[in-house]
Formats: sequence, structure tokens, C-alpha cells
Amino acid sequence: MRTQVAIIGAGPSGLLLGALLYKAGIDAVVIEQRSADYVLGRIRAGVLEETTVALLEQAGVGERARREGLRHDGTELAFDGRLHRIDFQALTGRHVTVYGQTEVTRDLMQARAAAGLPMVYEAQDVAIAGWEGDSPVVRYRQDGVEHTVHCDFIAGCDGYHGVCRASLPAGAATAYEKTYPFGWLGILADVPPASEELVYANHERGFALCSQRSPTRSRYYVQCAADDRVENWSDDAFWDELRRRMPRKIADSVVTGPSIEKSIAPLRSFVTEPMRFGRLFLAGDAAHIVPPTGAKGLNLAASDVAYLAQGLTEFYAERSNAGIDAYSQRCLRRIWKAERFSWWFTSLMHRFPGAGDFDRRMQSAELDYLVGSKAASTALAENYVGLPMA
Repeated sequence: MRTQVAIIGAGPSGLLLGALLYKAGIDAVVIEQRSADYVLGRIRAGVLEETTVALLEQAGVGERARREGLRHDGTELAFDGRLHRIDFQALTGRHVTVYGQTEVTRDLMQARAAAGLPMVYEAQDVAIAGWEGDSPVVRYRQDGVEHTVHCDFIAGCDGYHGVCRASLPAGAATAYEKTYPFGWLGILADVPPASEELVYANHERGFALCSQRSPTRSRYYVQCAADDRVENWSDDAFWDELRRRMPRKIADSVVTGPSIEKSIAPLRSFVTEPMRFGRLFLAGDAAHIVPPTGAKGLNLAASDVAYLAQGLTEFYAERSNAGIDAYSQRCLRRIWKAERFSWWFTSLMHRFPGAGDFDRRMQSAELDYLVGSKAASTALAENYVGLPMA
């Protein structure tokens, strides 16, 4: 097979890149090691910045997100038993849209299938080569048959454990990483949300979050030990703990029900520098991970592939290397700012093992300053709704 761009990974970043390239008239094939059902079964976040929704519309798949997504003009911070609203619209003139990552992936999958564009699922033993020169290739096996894809560029959208980053030679990249000493125990349940907007709670027992996917489906989290296990938590135990950590107004509004998914997610920050290696580009979780506290993961992946699509479009339309040469620098400038925000918000809202009285008083003082200062509230709001793409 011959194509212009081989995209490894059929998550939202790989599919969005494929859609943007298709709109620009650039041929691409998407290669995924898992099945389509597996990809759609992954439960992820769903808070979209305006720039992300605009990219979905540019790719021709934004209509359902606009129609069914829940517009949020603010969020609630809970501490000391009280609620404090951060008004995004008043502070920044912008908002976010709650629309599940699974639905984003579904929309992109369906659009690619409807256009008859090449997709490969359940590709085994995926390997990449030649990206250091001018003739990259991707090899994989499917149904016992070996396949080779010849291409101009490879886009590594295959996640933290994917083959693209793992294929880099020792010393080619620098990794920056921080692992947090706790996780998030989350459940998904078909119950109405406890609040119209997300509620982030700092409590002496640990962090908690009331989130949502739709008017009838809710996503809730509580901070737990890093070595905790899902088997240690019954649904009833989870609901009791969530309500303990929320102010009375929210706790009384929590509607309980059986979980349809329950899992524990570790929290970490991770960045790979650079993100371009010859004709191989890393994007999304293959290049960076943020704690979910700031809702930046999917949005950073979207901005990565937007920069990459721009660079590749310039290359083919104008025979210019400027966009692809600037890809890593443009991405990393935005990534590190999002990493900073996610690190700060995580540090502010969670209880850290071994933290003393001074640390807790500093958190309280920071929270009090945050909700009492328009400047501080604006800084939170502009980071949460998303910094502009340069």
C-alpha cells in the first residue's frame, strides 16, 4: 500500500488527524492494533474547549457535539463545606462543552467509514522504520498476512504504550515525568447529575468530582490511594464516600444507582521532547499526559493534530517545510502551559500523603484567595476554557 501519511492509532487524535487531512486533500491510512469495539469501549473524559469543538466542525464532525453537548459557562469549587462558582463566561467570554470522548471517537469513526477512507483494525505486530530518512514504512500483520505501508510521514497517535515512541533510539528524546501518590476511583452511572455544572471538591478526606456525560448519565470520582483496588469498593461504599466529601447541597442532590463502569485511574504528568523525529511525529498521549483534574488531555491531543495537519498541508500545497519544522515547538509551548495548570489544580484540590498542618493551611489560603480575587479566578477560568492556539 502507498499513502502520504500513515497514522498509527485510531483514538480521537488519530481519527481527527485523518479527518483534517482528508479535508485538505491528503491521503492517509489509520492503523489500530485493537478492534473498533475496544476503542469505543474506552471510557475517557469529555470536557471540550471551544477550539476543540471548532476543530471537529472543521473536520466535518462537529454537528452532533454542537447539538447534544452540554454547554457549561462555569464550574463550582467546594471547600470548607461551601460552594464557590467560577463564572467562565463573565470572566473570559468563553465556555466549555461536555461531550464524551467516546462520542467524539464514534463521530469520527462513522465519518471516516461513510467517506470510504482506509482503516485497519486489529493490526498485529505493528512496526515502523525508515522515518529517519525519506521513505518511512509501517509493517503489520492481519489475519496471518503481512502488510507493508509505504508513506511520506508517520503520525504516532498510538498512546503512551504505543509502538511509535517505543521505536525511538536511546537518547533521541527526553522524558519529563511526575507520578502523583494517589489515584481517582471513578464510576459511570445512568443517573441524573447532582449539579448542572462540574463540582470540584477539596475535602479533608480527599478530592472528589461530580461530572456528567448527559442529562441522564453521570461520572463521579473520589481520590483514593495509589495502590487501592476496585474490588475494595462496592457501589454503596462509593456513593457514601462521594456524599461525605461534597457540601450538603450537592450531597443531597446525588442520585445513586448501579455503576455501569468502575475503575481506578493513576495520576501522572508526562512530556516527551521533542515531538518530531525526522518524518515521525508524536501526538496526544504518545507525547504527553496530564492529570485529569484540568480536563486538558483530549484538548491537547486535538491541538497537536491541528498543528500537524497545518504543517502537512503546507508541505503538500506549498512544498514548504516551515510548518512541520515548527510542529514540536508550537505543540510544546501549549503543552507545558497546560501541564502547569493541571499540576497546579491537582496540587490545590487533593490531599497529599504526609502533608502537615502547614500544607493544609496553604491550600486553604490559596482557595480563599482564588475565589476572592477576580484576577485569580480569571487565571483559572482562562486556563480551564483553554488558552488560544498560536
